[in-house]
Amino acid sequence: MRAFFAFLAILLGVAAVGLYTSAFIVHQNEQALVLRFGEPKQVITTPGLKWKVPFVDTVDIFDKRILDLDTSAQELNAADQQRIIVDAFARYRITDPLKFYQNVRYEERVRQVVGPLVESEIRRVLGGATLPEIVKTKRESLMKEIAAKVNSEGRDYGLEVVDVRIKRADLPKDNLAKVFDRMKADRVREATELRAQGEGEKNRISANAERQVTVIKAEATQKSDQIRGEGEAERNRIFAEAFGQDQDFFRFYRSMQAYTQALKPGDTRMLLSPDSEFFRYFEDPLGKGRQSLPATVTPER
Repeated sequence: MRAFFAFLAILLGVAAVGLYTSAFIVHQNEQALVLRFGEPKQVITTPGLKWKVPFVDTVDIFDKRILDLDTSAQELNAADQQRIIVDAFARYRITDPLKFYQNVRYEERVRQVVGPLVESEIRRVLGGATLPEIVKTKRESLMKEIAAKVNSEGRDYGLEVVDVRIKRADLPKDNLAKVFDRMKADRVREATELRAQGEGEKNRISANAERQVTVIKAEATQKSDQIRGEGEAERNRIFAEAFGQDQDFFRFYRSMQAYTQALKPGDTRMLLSPDSEFFRYFEDPLGKGRQSLPATVTPER
């Protein structure tokens, strides 16, 4: 009886070991390739609990997610003869585990097998574009072209290249100084043009302002002369009316004005005869001390 239970225990242990070694789990983000004596036997793309022949079959697990592939930085000539250093990367996923196993074998070898293909297409495509197109204007279309070409050849490796992107596109160090000097010269030229445009605009505004000032002054002078002329005309009219009403008073008034203008304090030197007609009102308030000139006075203008 004891031997029977020992045999049963051994049998159950062997069954448990066989069950454990024949079962394996494929996760949602995985796919598997079952190998029998190293030869592909079955491709499993659905998740769940799977079975294999213990001690005969082996299982290789491959990731179904999108993976990254870094390429080496490489220096190339653009179409405009500019030397640039390009550092890019690709994103891929394994679509056919069997082809991938036959041509690549392991994910660690993707860099060695597919990397040169990506780098070759980068050199070919970017070599036919100019530096501004690579950096700015056509970057997206160039990346799609590289991805499409790599993807068409990557199917033979059981891969699908989802995308190719440039991480860095720089000029070599020996070209940076030249490019910097050229950019500096362009900025100086633009600044000079802007200054010249500003100076021209300033001169135009100044000339326009001076013209307006001249016009305003001319109009003001014209208006002033007109008003002055009208005032002098009105003054002469009043003088004429006053002369007609009282000639003696008008002569007296005109003489007082002459004294005011001629005899200024500290600024008057005159050489006249004491009995000059000019001083007749000094001797007689009525101006009749001596024979006066004929009363033919012309109003001042």
